[in-house]
Amino acid sequence: MVKPMRSIAIFGAVGALVAAVALPAYAASSTPVNAAATLQQLATNDAQSLVVASEATAAPLERGTFSATTPEEIEKKKAEAAAAARAKAAAAAAASASTSTTFNTAGYALVAPGDGAVRYPLPRGSYTQGRTISGGHDGADMLAPAGTPIYAAAAGVVRVSSESHYGYGVAVVIDHVIAGQRVSTTYAHMTYGSRQVQAGQTVAAGQLIGAVGSTGRSTANHLHFEVWVNGGKAEPYAWLRANAG
Repeated sequence: MVKPMRSIAIFGAVGALVAAVALPAYAASSTPVNAAATLQQLATNDAQSLVVASEATAAPLERGTFSATTPEEIEKKKAEAAAAARAKAAAAAAASASTSTTFNTAGYALVAPGDGAVRYPLPRGSYTQGRTISGGHDGADMLAPAGTPIYAAAAGVVRVSSESHYGYGVAVVIDHVIAGQRVSTTYAHMTYGSRQVQAGQTVAAGQLIGAVGSTGRSTANHLHFEVWVNGGKAEPYAWLRANAG
């Protein structure tokens, strides 16, 4: 009888000890969450918990930071960008096409001597005939000293007047109607700053338009002169002999 009673007493003491140790831990786990606990602390204890502070408020939206989102807004933005690009290109073209003021025309005849609807682009006797149409060469090279005056071969409207017209360098292109035919004449490799006309300007036959130079793809001073009749190339020397007064 003594031994069974002793065993029962021992088991009772052990149970009491276990209860004494477990009850504080249980009490701690069942304690209400402190409102000041951070989200990270709570996530450490229970990764599936989500706590939102009662003081949380929605942040105000900054509408000014948003870009266009609707189709209408996007199209408007594209149109504005395109208009700005066109304005920039037009300003650059106007700067390139403006009439030169750096070339001194004193001592130059503003109108070539002679008469008739067609004139020689250089004064007679001021040039030597160079190569003409061949291969990729679309005009006649009229060899003359730098600064020799260049005149419009006929009355017309200036289509191009530029300080940098592709390989032509400083060049002028004029459109004419001669004897019912559409004629275009090109004057290339002129001296920088010598242009006396601008795009859109109406010129008279024999009017001063520039001076001989060697700009663009050129190796010596000369006038590269082209003639196009109804869209086709014409040999310039022969055309001048047949039409110039």
